[in-house]
Amino acid sequence: MAVNVLFQPPVVRRERHFRGFDPLEREFSDEELRQRYRFGRETIGYLSDLMRGDLERGTNKETALSVEQQVMIALRFYGSGSHLQVVGDTMGFDKSTVSRVIDRVTDSLVAMKDDFISWPDNQRKNVIRAGFYEKAGFPNVVGCIDGTHIRITGPSIDEPAFVNRKGFHSINVQAICDHEGRFTNISARWPGSAHDSHVFRTSAIGQHLENGYRGIGQGVLLGDSGYPCRQFLLTPYRQPAAGRGQARFNRRHCSTRSTIERTFGIWKKRFHILGSEIRMKPDKACRIIIACGILHNIAIMRNEPEVAEEQLIDNQPQMPPYNGPQDGKGIRDHFATTFFLPNKLHVFIFPYFHKLSFIKKMRKFENSNKSLYDQFEYDLPN
Repeated sequence: MAVNVLFQPPVVRRERHFRGFDPLEREFSDEELRQRYRFGRETIGYLSDLMRGDLERGTNKETALSVEQQVMIALRFYGSGSHLQVVGDTMGFDKSTVSRVIDRVTDSLVAMKDDFISWPDNQRKNVIRAGFYEKAGFPNVVGCIDGTHIRITGPSIDEPAFVNRKGFHSINVQAICDHEGRFTNISARWPGSAHDSHVFRTSAIGQHLENGYRGIGQGVLLGDSGYPCRQFLLTPYRQPAAGRGQARFNRRHCSTRSTIERTFGIWKKRFHILGSEIRMKPDKACRIIIACGILHNIAIMRNEPEVAEEQLIDNQPQMPPYNGPQDGKGIRDHFATTFFLPNKLHVFIFPYFHKLSFIKKMRKFENSNKSLYDQFEYDLPN
């Protein structure tokens, strides 16, 4: 037995390769950085300084990730919505490293939620009132409220509770925005089966308004017909009566309230993880949603331009006129002889595939008195 141990051949360890790179050291323009990381160079530096105390590692290892690298790994994940493996391969890091970095950056962002998502004070409310009135002529509005469903992977615990009315698993996220599209309140804690009115009624902001509202001098919120009409939350008339200003009320209400819908659209376009699917457990998904809400407000605060959608270049061949029989078989024969004869494949098919740009992959708690994720409702007003 001892002899076998003495003469056992040594274990050959696989050589470790550290392939990571710092995107800021490459000569990317601000536009190229925004396409990949959703923020320009200055704002990435601002975010890095903001989280430096949380992300800086107390080590002198050459392989330790810089704060900037960690921030940009997380931004790449939020912005692309890709799998962890894809993000790692893109930036030259292992999947497990990407996972740990995303957790650290997300926790750091969530910890500073009150600095970037807060209910407006009286002075700020006056600015918001004026801004909304200028938009559509609806007075005394301090915010627009709505809910949006963020798709998640079906969890193993309480899976049916996360299936929404459209049939997919989601978190029902409630948000309030001001006239600039800045979030003043986000509640990301309820599963997809929860109704918008239930989410509002049980939220901290809903309870604050219910118990502390002192009259219309404090301003009103505008919401759609999914919410109950309250003294602090006005909804449109379902059947407006003629001659009483109700139809005009509805038009102005709709024009003003569309601010929150546009805000959701901009939010999801900037951070594709919100428009595709968060492939994590619900508690982590809730934290990522809040982190993206904070980053959205930072983008507005620092005047970051909206992210342009990637356009698919149309390189397909022109369709020649067809004068044959107007039936399926005749048109099918026309396609076959025009585009798919062997001597025409190199003319029509190959250029299309060579020029085709890469397309990124996008795309029952009603009876409960307590949410599973109370810690993820970051909407306590000041």
